[in-house]
Amino acid sequence: MPFRADEAARVRYEEVERYLLIRTRDTDEPARAQSKDALLDIINELGPAVDSYPTWHPLVSNHDDRNPVTTPSEQCGYNGLDHTRFFVNGFITCPYGDGQDVIDSVEALPYNSAANITAERLNVQFYNPGATPILVKCKWNKPLLPGRMIPIAIAMPLLLQKEIPCWEWSAVAETWETMRHYFLGTPHGSRSSLFVTPEDGQTIKKIWNEVINTGMFGPIKIR
Repeated sequence: MPFRADEAARVRYEEVERYLLIRTRDTDEPARAQSKDALLDIINELGPAVDSYPTWHPLVSNHDDRNPVTTPSEQCGYNGLDHTRFFVNGFITCPYGDGQDVIDSVEALPYNSAANITAERLNVQFYNPGATPILVKCKWNKPLLPGRMIPIAIAMPLLLQKEIPCWEWSAVAETWETMRHYFLGTPHGSRSSLFVTPEDGQTIKKIWNEVINTGMFGPIKIR
């Protein structure tokens, strides 16, 4: 079945809305409406809701290259995350308490030349009245594409920056079929996702095939 970005975005918006807003049903209707408006504003700024990130994305790229991660966690530098939902260029996490652990860990993330990661408390209710919503943003240093997609001029160097150094310890080269989950984020199709256009996804695939065919990572692994 072909990947349909609009449908994928709609399904994930509905899930995020149910997760973040349904638990405010014990509040008054104006507060719920305010929460929904805030969520729509966040999506307009950060892009559609997603399930996971490409491993090269600055929100998760601070990980051990031998053990890549695709969602924000302690493995890539965050502390205190709880009840979290992701968007193309940021995420909302709703810990109980004041959320200072989240803010401190974001401020301690290492420098990334492509983007600046920030965290702020939201003056709106998400998930539960006792939780403190924290919005973590990836503020790119270059313009994005329509739909808040990431252009190939940003995505490709970040991908290569993460993957090329692996030649020193790799025993085999992984094919596109294995790596597209890591390179495109989820949801995704055969060469596109909510992060990159089909054209840019095809370019990433083509360049990855050229890279592994050099033999730099070892023989290509056949599954």
